[in-house]
Amino acid sequence: MRAALFLVWLLHWLPLPILGRLGEGMGSLLFRFLKRRRHICLTNLRLCFPALSNEEHHQIARRHFQVYVRSVIERGVLWWASEARLRRLIHIEYTIPMNQMVSTPCIFMCPHFVSLDVAGVAVMLESSLCSIYTTQRNKVFDKALRQGRSRFRPVQLFSRADGVKPILRAMKDKLPFFMLPDMDFGSKDAEFIPFFGIPAATLTALPRIAAATNAKVIPVIASIRPNYQGWNVKFDAPWENYPEADLVQATRHMNAYIEIEIGKMPAEYFWTHRRFKTRPAGEASVYSERSRLIQDTQY
Repeated sequence: MRAALFLVWLLHWLPLPILGRLGEGMGSLLFRFLKRRRHICLTNLRLCFPALSNEEHHQIARRHFQVYVRSVIERGVLWWASEARLRRLIHIEYTIPMNQMVSTPCIFMCPHFVSLDVAGVAVMLESSLCSIYTTQRNKVFDKALRQGRSRFRPVQLFSRADGVKPILRAMKDKLPFFMLPDMDFGSKDAEFIPFFGIPAATLTALPRIAAATNAKVIPVIASIRPNYQGWNVKFDAPWENYPEADLVQATRHMNAYIEIEIGKMPAEYFWTHRRFKTRPAGEASVYSERSRLIQDTQY
């Protein structure tokens, strides 16, 4: 892992067009050889976009691998490039100034697009934050990840196992909460909410924390700029009258918003995550080995 991190550090000195093309080339190779992840990606696309053809699913999946691997390699830029370089590469669109956003309790709702780390940097260039963090198995990588995500401002990172209380305390101390709410963490504290029409185990934490802290919810969407010119980060307008009294309806609102944003750049969403891993009682896995074998014959 030390050698891999050293390589990423070396690569971050390259111009972004070279770095981006390198990542996309590696992504194309991994799309061919990582059959299990390709299967997960294609299954998600088939479920969420049933009107598309197999060839269209294939094109989106291949592009996803390209931009995902590219985002991993470009993380070196986020971790080690100068602040001046990052400010040139990260193009931020505000609906209200950052100091107004964080002046009162605030939740930055950041869906799992491949450039989500860019969104985190965009916040940390201007403000401290708190967030949930999963400790990495490799201690060297874990240390690099923590340092990379906190080099501009102090950041409080909490374990998911610690529950919500540390987050509430940090928000009480006026730290914005950077939240990634759209992954399958099982059925605990979750409801089966439609995601592109498919029941998906979805955490209800966003409306619960917003209600407990009287926080405004501000979506943050990070995307790749064309022609290897960096990234866009959009801080959308705070959701009005959120959350609704009904937690399920409030969570449905979140999923519907994410669906719209995915439609604008489908290849950049994190499709290699098993978003539909947890199934309602009695339903079989959608990622079965049998379906993978069928896919391999189609592609």
